[in-house]
Amino acid sequence: MAADLEELARRAGAALRENGGTVCAAESCTGGLVLSTLTDCAGSSAYVEGGLVTYSNEAKMKMLGVREATLIAQGAVSEATAAEMARGARAVFDTDFALSVTGIAGPGGGTAEKPVGLTYIGLAGRDGLLRVERHVWAGDRMGNKAASVAAALRLLLEALKA
Repeated sequence: MAADLEELARRAGAALRENGGTVCAAESCTGGLVLSTLTDCAGSSAYVEGGLVTYSNEAKMKMLGVREATLIAQGAVSEATAAEMARGARAVFDTDFALSVTGIAGPGGGTAEKPVGLTYIGLAGRDGLLRVERHVWAGDRMGNKAASVAAALRLLLEALKA
C-alpha cells in the first residue's frame, strides 16, 4: 500500500503544480496521514498550505466551524460533518482544494449503524465544488487509515482531472 500512496501523492502533486493549485486537509481518523503522505514528495511546499487534525468534536467546531447541530444530529462520522470539515479547512487555509477525512478506524468504536471502517472523505474546491464519498473499509486500523488516504488522494486527482 505504501508504494500506491507514494504514487498517488506524486500524481496529485504534479497535477497541483500543473494547475497552479493549492491543497489543505482536515483530518480526524487519519491523524495527519493525508498531509504526511502529500509532504513526503519533494517540492510539496509549492502546493500544500497546511492542515488540521481535529480529532474531538470540540476541535472540529472550534478550528473548522463544524456546527454543533450537525454533530448532534448526524454525528462526527457523517457525510454532513465531512462536508463541513472540508469547507472549514478551505476557508482557514484559503486554498483551491481541501480534503477532509472522518471515520471509525477501529478496532473498537463501531456500532450496527456505523461499523468499524466507516469513513467519509470530503473535497471542497473551486467554483463551489463539494463532494463527499462514503466508504466502509475491512482492514485493521492502519489498513483503514491507508485506504482512507488513498481514497482522498484519488478524489483530489479526479477533481484535478489527472
